[in-house]
Amino acid sequence: MKFVCHLAFGPVDHMVPMARAIDENGFDSIGLSDHVVHPENIKTPYPYTEDGKPRWEPFTDWPDPWVSVGAMAAVTERVHFVTGVYVLPMRNPFVVAKAVGTAAAISKNRLTLGIGTGWMEDEFDLLEQPFRRRGQRTDEMIEVLRKIWAGGMVEHHGEFYDFARLEMSPAPSEPVPIIVGGLSDRALKRAAMVGDGWISDRHSTEELRGYLAKLAALRKDSPRSNVPMQVMVSCMDAFDKDAYRRLEDIGVTHLTTKPWVFYGGEEDDLAAKLDGVKRFADEMIR
Repeated sequence: MKFVCHLAFGPVDHMVPMARAIDENGFDSIGLSDHVVHPENIKTPYPYTEDGKPRWEPFTDWPDPWVSVGAMAAVTERVHFVTGVYVLPMRNPFVVAKAVGTAAAISKNRLTLGIGTGWMEDEFDLLEQPFRRRGQRTDEMIEVLRKIWAGGMVEHHGEFYDFARLEMSPAPSEPVPIIVGGLSDRALKRAAMVGDGWISDRHSTEELRGYLAKLAALRKDSPRSNVPMQVMVSCMDAFDKDAYRRLEDIGVTHLTTKPWVFYGGEEDDLAAKLDGVKRFADEMIR
């Protein structure tokens, strides 16, 4: 079991000191989230709450993940970075390939691209990308990104993207893992058939057991059946070593946490967050 310390919803000026502490205390990865804007009146219901309202308030910091990786990679040595999740079809694939490829090069391949197809149609409209058929575009974008990151001259002729031979430098010296978020049958199939792993929302251990069984069956019949699969989860009923071991037993590879919450730390209290990272490392990871 590896541990991911997620920095979503925290103040941007906490990121660099938190990265140093997370790096020094044995966490595997730093988790980052993604939104570009927060419309005052969001028309699209949020799919992961009963009332359709987002889990955050307006004026919550949403720093750009790739600028953040550059800053944090410069002050760390071993910790990895993962987006949980980056809204892939809301962007142009060449812009994504350049930003992620550069971040991978700067961090010396300490990077995993966690993607989702997105839920906020308002944001797609503002970024001038179609909301309709975003899942199909995501599938093709994954293919395009892997081609470009492989280095050398490449071309692509697909339904949504068509380009003659080109190259993009710097190219990552190792493949960038792509793990897929989402709970729909289509998202699970994407994670198992073309992804390097899956990202959950907040679930119980039993709920995760059901999702992982579906993923295992899909992966077995996929072209990537021989590629190890990451499973990054946020679990609502796992708070001690025995519970973490149960998650490991059902196939979880990475557990996302905000460890300061266990010790009463608040999101805007940097000292409490740093203390929570160290205490969790001492009590759980080590």
